[in-house]
Amino acid sequence: MPLLILVRHGETVWNRERRWQGLRDLPLTELGEAQAAAVAERLAHERPDALWSSDLQRAWDTAVIIGRACGLEPRSHPSLREVDVGSWEGLTAAEAAERDPESHARWLAGLTPWTDGETYAAMGERVLAALERLSATHPGADTRLVVVTHGGPIRAVAGHIVGLPPEGRRLLGAGPNAAITTVDASPDGWRLLSYNDAGHLDALAPRAAEVAHAQPATE
Repeated sequence: MPLLILVRHGETVWNRERRWQGLRDLPLTELGEAQAAAVAERLAHERPDALWSSDLQRAWDTAVIIGRACGLEPRSHPSLREVDVGSWEGLTAAEAAERDPESHARWLAGLTPWTDGETYAAMGERVLAALERLSATHPGADTRLVVVTHGGPIRAVAGHIVGLPPEGRRLLGAGPNAAITTVDASPDGWRLLSYNDAGHLDALAPRAAEVAHAQPATE
């Protein structure tokens, strides 16, 4: 089974404003493109064998930049999308708290706060199933598979590997845009090798490599 190299997409305007994006298709900011270029340069040294991406624009644009550096054509997979946040799309945490304090409290506890989108548990099952299929498609202990996705799916994968329930997501920070998480997808059990590694972003603007806030991040 391959080494899964999970990459969070580069920054968008809504990332900068800390708004829930969900399935909203937004392009990368100038900083987001620089982040994508930085992670691409780092991954080129890894000599990956295949490149997959969420089909949402912010992930796909990141994958295209990575593909150029690594000599790979990205392939899209809709099951790698971010969680559907329903009517919370475009809200900040402050706006959500003002609109519906009870639902906001559920979000702080790691639970799904919206009722018209996708649950965190369903998103996690979707993404894990997709990664298992991709891993089976690219067998081999030395295979390196780059997957460009989103903060929510990456936290879901990490939480699953370390045995957390879906609400345990609140215990995991959402790393900076273009951070790398690596997973050893061995047939005898997946292992989390690194989480939100962002050393390649240090040369960019300070915001690019800052750690996430202590409270759960918007998706």
